[in-house]
Amino acid sequence: MNSNAPVVAKDVLLPFILITSLFALWGFANAVTDPMVSAFKKVLELENFQASLVQLAFYGGYFTMALPAALFVRKYSYKLGVIVGLLLYAVGALLFYPAAVTQQFGFFLFGLYILTFGLAFLETTANPYILSMGDPSTATRRLNLAQSFNPMGLLGGLLVAQQFVLRKLQSDDVDFASLSESAKASIRQADLMVIRDPYVALGLVVLGVLVLIAVNKMPEKKDEGRSLGVWESIQGLVKNPKYIEGVIAQILYVGAQIMVWTYIYQYAEAIGIPNDVAGNYQFVAFILFFVGRFTCTFLLKYLNSGKLLMYLALAGAAFTAATIFIEGMTGLYALVGISFCMSLMFPTIYGIALDGLREEQTKIGAAGLVMAIVGGALMPTFQGMILDIGGAGYTDTTILGVSEVNFSFILPLICFLFIAWYGRKVYTVFTTTD
Repeated sequence: MNSNAPVVAKDVLLPFILITSLFALWGFANAVTDPMVSAFKKVLELENFQASLVQLAFYGGYFTMALPAALFVRKYSYKLGVIVGLLLYAVGALLFYPAAVTQQFGFFLFGLYILTFGLAFLETTANPYILSMGDPSTATRRLNLAQSFNPMGLLGGLLVAQQFVLRKLQSDDVDFASLSESAKASIRQADLMVIRDPYVALGLVVLGVLVLIAVNKMPEKKDEGRSLGVWESIQGLVKNPKYIEGVIAQILYVGAQIMVWTYIYQYAEAIGIPNDVAGNYQFVAFILFFVGRFTCTFLLKYLNSGKLLMYLALAGAAFTAATIFIEGMTGLYALVGISFCMSLMFPTIYGIALDGLREEQTKIGAAGLVMAIVGGALMPTFQGMILDIGGAGYTDTTILGVSEVNFSFILPLICFLFIAWYGRKVYTVFTTTD
């Protein structure tokens, strides 16, 4: 390895830029979808658990398609995997058009499920593809750099959600539950059309990116030496504690991220802040996340990745504890601050877990790390169950002296503590034995 190697070499700069654009695209989809939990809850009169199925469909698609995507990329190429991913992404987004016409919640969930088939292909392909575009010594920094553009998509998606969805929802401006059925039907139809539009526009943009990547030459890195079979690769990964514990850390990280970003609206509503204003706090959270990505990419040049991961996970745990036990605006500020701490986690855990693997093992290993995104499907659902303990509201009862919405953040607190343990183990055990 060359410690002075560039993070991105000139000969792969254009492919790097094109693949990096994908990180912004799936960030946009994530940010647009998070507020939909609250939007669907009001428009379709759902319970908290039912509304959380939006996240179950969105992140469940990752779990379903990650391994098939990895096997596809292993057999064919990174480029073809990206193209298939973009096609599925576009189809899922465009399905929101007939879903809005039928007004069926299940149809919207199906569209999200297909959309995330595409995202599973993209993440299974793009993350290891970026790692392979240069010297292994700069791989984790390179992935952090590419992932730094993910928050741009998050910010764009949140702006669209705020300006073109949340502020236009008529169900937010009235006491929707008290209206007559005919009035509800009229408002429901209008609001579902509002929810539909950004997804349809997104589908068309994704098709444009697909064409750009299809017509450009993209590099492919071949594995050296004897080719490993799929089962042989899986056996090697299962016996690798750094990888297995990395997958667990990734499950918990993604779960924590989605809980923090999804339930910021419920936390804000519990202290009297409406959804459109709560979006401003999520916008600040995304800016902190964006700044944190670039800051941590720089710090990784000087600090061990495991040690930095531990520090930020402990800081995230401290902010989460404040979110739980300090009610009111101070607790909300702490909830926003968690996003800076999370900025490093996904790409760093990803890079650490795949470090030192052969190219063909990396493709299979990437599937496990993308399947770990299922944490974003499961954990918010558990949090929704906690919110339903006292009733449909967010402050119906108290647990350990705080309202159920505050207490529900005990779940991300547990997640951050495990990630801190993993980071410590990376630099105290794995670094010395690699």
